[in-house]
Amino acid sequence: MAAWCSGDSSTKPIFVGIYGAVLGGFAVSALFFLLSSFSSLSAPPVPLPSAATTTTAVTANLSRSTPSQPETMYNRPIWKPPPRGSRMPSPRAFRLTRDMVAARARGGAIVVTFGNYAFLDFILTWVRHLTDLGVDNLLVGAMDTKLLRELYLRGVPAFDMGSRMATEDAGWGSPTFHKMGREKVLLINALLPFGYELLMCDTDMVWLKNPLPYLARYPDADLLTSSDQVIPTVTDDSLENWREVSGAFNIGIFHWRPTEPAKRLAKEWKDLVLSDDKLWDQNAFNDLIRKNFGNPVEGQGDLVYSYDGKLKLGVLPASIFCSGHTYFVQGMYKQLHLEPYAVHTTFQYAGTEGKRHRLREAMLFFDQPSYYDSAGGFLSFKPSIPKSLLLDGAHNVESHFALVNYQLKQIRTALAIASLLKRTLVMPPLWCRLDRMWFGHPGVMEGTLTRQPFLCPMDHVFEVHVMLKDLPKEEFGPPIDFREYSFLDNPSLPKEVKESLLEVQLCDDRSSRCSSINGTNKHRPLLLPRNSTEEKLLNIFSSYKSVKIIQFSSMVDAFGGFADAAVETKFRNRVKRYVGLWCCVELREIGHIYYDMYWDEKPGWKPHPPETREQDHPPWS
Repeated sequence: MAAWCSGDSSTKPIFVGIYGAVLGGFAVSALFFLLSSFSSLSAPPVPLPSAATTTTAVTANLSRSTPSQPETMYNRPIWKPPPRGSRMPSPRAFRLTRDMVAARARGGAIVVTFGNYAFLDFILTWVRHLTDLGVDNLLVGAMDTKLLRELYLRGVPAFDMGSRMATEDAGWGSPTFHKMGREKVLLINALLPFGYELLMCDTDMVWLKNPLPYLARYPDADLLTSSDQVIPTVTDDSLENWREVSGAFNIGIFHWRPTEPAKRLAKEWKDLVLSDDKLWDQNAFNDLIRKNFGNPVEGQGDLVYSYDGKLKLGVLPASIFCSGHTYFVQGMYKQLHLEPYAVHTTFQYAGTEGKRHRLREAMLFFDQPSYYDSAGGFLSFKPSIPKSLLLDGAHNVESHFALVNYQLKQIRTALAIASLLKRTLVMPPLWCRLDRMWFGHPGVMEGTLTRQPFLCPMDHVFEVHVMLKDLPKEEFGPPIDFREYSFLDNPSLPKEVKESLLEVQLCDDRSSRCSSINGTNKHRPLLLPRNSTEEKLLNIFSSYKSVKIIQFSSMVDAFGGFADAAVETKFRNRVKRYVGLWCCVELREIGHIYYDMYWDEKPGWKPHPPETREQDHPPWS
């Protein structure tokens, strides 16, 4: 029986479920599928396209079918669920085959991503963006049977990678992370012999514009790859000037043509990563590409010979095939007046939760309806930042921390009120003067288009993954849910939520205006005395529990403090862990500086890096 990745028997154990070479593995998966019958095939509501989108996509896809090509699970329109009352097909039906790819390919090209169940929402977002763009020549590789079943129920074309991987998230650098990387390489080797152009993508990226016409502009390229380049080498939508590219080639987005040089590269790459299970697949790819690199392709100066001196390589422009830095921090495409094709959530912090939050901030992530209608309602506020903190003076560590700390104090107050009222806090936009990197830098990397100050991603300051973590209530009090700063502008926010709004204005408790009767006119803002006590807040807002959004005009001096010292201690323990660090001062062994949620309670606090290893710890005590 032929191996899935021909020519190397060492790949058989990894993709055992693909061809059924090992009967024991198939027995387990077959039992799972045969027992998975269902009477109603309505998928869970996360996140499906709108009715209009579904109709358009289904109509467009159905128009491709002809009487000579009956509908099968391979060519069924995307988002169209299987027939009601049917059973899950056998595991054999989900094997990756040439026929499966042929049924989904368009114009000789196929777009592929893969993952495990932990990335279901990323995968559905990825598919949704492509189908909204009219791209349906896609396939998703499922690394576990739970994901495979969910995708099948939702009408997403999927195949079984036979990985039998756990359904949990694989942290960056972990053994599971490296295993996923190796399987990407094996998957490329499996697909290229089918003879189709392959656009391979990671699940933590989204498409903003149909990339296939752009890729077709370079028919002689064996390989077009994205990169971690943060300094533009071109100012239009042409390929990067490969002579000036210093960033690593990034394998989160790259396009392969089924040429002999590409197949040779894929084969050697596979052999290399299988020889060392600790080798990062991207590093191995870069090492191979750079082996014989630097001769321009005659008559096509935007392509360069690489790898074996015969493979023709092009580097996709980072301004429009964006990294997490060129999109979220620099906004390079805006400054160059270009239309972005894609954004990949690299150059970010807080792990997978940070990636998800970045896409939410950009309103590019599709969540389930419950995300937009919290049971307790929402709390938001309009941040107040003096011009001097935002714009005046030099951009340095001191002015950066002065700006961020001023915002932290307001957010701390908002978190306290949200906790008391049991509401979900809509975070404000966060302004920074300095960029964040994992190495020493001058504040903004030279040559980049980063403007100062800039709207920085929340993960530059906050530990998003910690904020979402289930911390013990005995020590940290109740959880405080939150949403991204763009949440109230998201088109997915229901009208009935957006229009259920109570505006709150702070006032001086001794003024006659503040003592005026509230609630007489629902169109007028509610007046709230500054430094209101916990009791006063609970008393006033108990009448507005049905209101979905309470919006404060300011959080400066909005809360006078907790009544119960034990409650306050738990709150402090929690929010102290919500902030991370800024990195890094140049030419320092310890160059990072911790943010401190209670910086204002420490006279003489200065943004200095730790002097010794003993001092190098978060300010939690």
